[in-house]
Amino acid sequence: MTPDQWHTYLVTQQSLSAGRSTETIVEAAIEGGIDAVQLREKDTSAQHRIELGERLRELTSDAGVDLIVNDRIDIAYAIGADGVHLGQSDPSVSTAREILGPEATIGVSVSTVSEARLAAIGGADYLGVGAIYGTDSKPDAETADDGLGVDQLAKIVEAVTIPVIAIGGITPENAAGPIQAGASGVAVISAITAADDPAAATRALREAVDTTAEKAEVAADD
Repeated sequence: MTPDQWHTYLVTQQSLSAGRSTETIVEAAIEGGIDAVQLREKDTSAQHRIELGERLRELTSDAGVDLIVNDRIDIAYAIGADGVHLGQSDPSVSTAREILGPEATIGVSVSTVSEARLAAIGGADYLGVGAIYGTDSKPDAETADDGLGVDQLAKIVEAVTIPVIAIGGITPENAAGPIQAGASGVAVISAITAADDPAAATRALREAVDTTAEKAEVAADD
C-alpha cells in the first residue's frame, strides 16, 4: 500500500490505552480497517520497541497493513518495517533511504509550507501535518496548544504533490475538515487508543474520512 491509499493511520501510545497492551489496540484497529500503524512509544527503551515492533510486524504483515516506525531508522531496519517517520530534528530523508533502501516509505512531520516543500524536495514519500486541532497526546509539538487549523493545512497541501496525512486532535466528529482541506488521510492516537472500543472507533473514523472523500470526488466531477 502507498501513502496516498492511507485513509486512517494509528500512532501507538500505550500510556493512553487504559491498561491494554499496544498489541491489543493494534489488533482492534486492524479489525476496524486501519491502513497504517506507526510504532511510537517514545518513553520506552529501544529494546522494548524492537521486541514490540517485531510482534506488530507479524500482526500488520498478516493483515496487509503498513508498519512505520517513529524517528528511529535503526529500529525500522531491525524489525523490517515498511518505513520510518522523521521529525524536523531527526536524520535526513536521504540518510533514511540509504539505510532502509529505495522501497522504504519515508514520512516527515511538518507544520509550515517551507518545511513541507523542503521535505518533498528531499525525497519524502508523504508528510505528517499537525497538530491540526491541538492535542494532549503530543504536548512537545509546537502546535499542540492551539493547532494549525485546516486553512494552514490546505496551504501545505497546495504546496506539494506528495500525500499529506493530518494529525492532532482528530476524531470521527471533526475528521471531515482535514479531508476537505485536501489531506489524503488522518492519523490519530487517543481517538483509537483511548476509546472503549478501539475497533468501533477505527470504523467510525474510517467512515467519516471515506464519506467526506467520496463527497469531494462527486463535487469535483460536477
